[in-house]
Amino acid sequence: MKPRAILLGILVIALTGAACGKKEESLNLLVWEGYSDDTAVHDFEVNHSCKIHSSFMGSSDELVAKLRGGSASNYDVISPSSDVAASIARTGLAAPLDLSKLPSYPQLSSKLRDLPLVKANGQVYGVPFMWGPNPLLYDTTAFAQPPDSWAIFWNPKYKGKISVWDDLSTVYMAAQILGYDKPDPSQLYSLTDEELATVKKKLIELKPNIRKIWSTGGELTNLFQNHEIVLAMGWPLNTNDLRKANFPIGEIIPKENTTGWIDHLMITAASSHKELAHAFLEYMIEAKAQKLVTDRTHYTPANPGAARFLTADEIKSLHLDNPDAYMQRIYFWQDVPRRAKYNEIWNEVKAAQ
Repeated sequence: MKPRAILLGILVIALTGAACGKKEESLNLLVWEGYSDDTAVHDFEVNHSCKIHSSFMGSSDELVAKLRGGSASNYDVISPSSDVAASIARTGLAAPLDLSKLPSYPQLSSKLRDLPLVKANGQVYGVPFMWGPNPLLYDTTAFAQPPDSWAIFWNPKYKGKISVWDDLSTVYMAAQILGYDKPDPSQLYSLTDEELATVKKKLIELKPNIRKIWSTGGELTNLFQNHEIVLAMGWPLNTNDLRKANFPIGEIIPKENTTGWIDHLMITAASSHKELAHAFLEYMIEAKAQKLVTDRTHYTPANPGAARFLTADEIKSLHLDNPDAYMQRIYFWQDVPRRAKYNEIWNEVKAAQ
């Protein structure tokens, strides 16, 4: 081989090895919609000469099924919600974090950071990322006054005009209508067989009003835009997308309050890119990146420092001016000890004629 060819070969190998630091050329994510928008991850990709590849989940159960179904090695970073984060940490599906590599960690809301959700065996397995409610969404042109209760879903007037999420959140919502969150909201996540049977009956009564059970945020947005529905349980992401499209969407937390989530970022135990994954987590919890994710999702950032990049109106709409008061309206998802039973009930509701 000629000397020049040898030098060129060495140069190619050197450049390839240098890409993304220690030959780590990409990160594979399994996250909720909106969490890896190009506007949010672009700077990380440029700074680390890497590519972010994203897959999106429609429910917490879908995430856990994929992690436990033999495909965990396909993902480096995940964004579990507060209903499954603890079990993922306990069962070894996530890797413990090296907090020395996350200098922005102390900036995160202490109320979120100090929760025991992602802590086990004296180690931390995740960082709080975004949080928010499952609000009631409605087409403002269909209502003289905003609806103020989940009970409106059962009104015969809206036959075929409702959509609910293909998630246990719909079970929780029906349990709230039945008063099972009183006096302790955590009871929503520990319902008895008798209570679950009553919830099932209540949800089957709702079925004539359900146009479609949605699985992805984009699907729900399209249902509103196509004027197929006028009411739904949704995400602030849907509200944000519909407002950008000039659709007359309204969003409220009903008088019964609502359930909600605290999403975390975790590194999978099976990841072969843990160094780069730590760098990604650090980037995503920095105030500037948090602001970019909020722009896309309208979820509330875990890093209150994001407020310095927001307008006064944005700070108010994200409830960063008084997060404690807003959190009191949200019954954050918790670990469900009998999750299999809840899913059995929900699947029976979906199968009912």
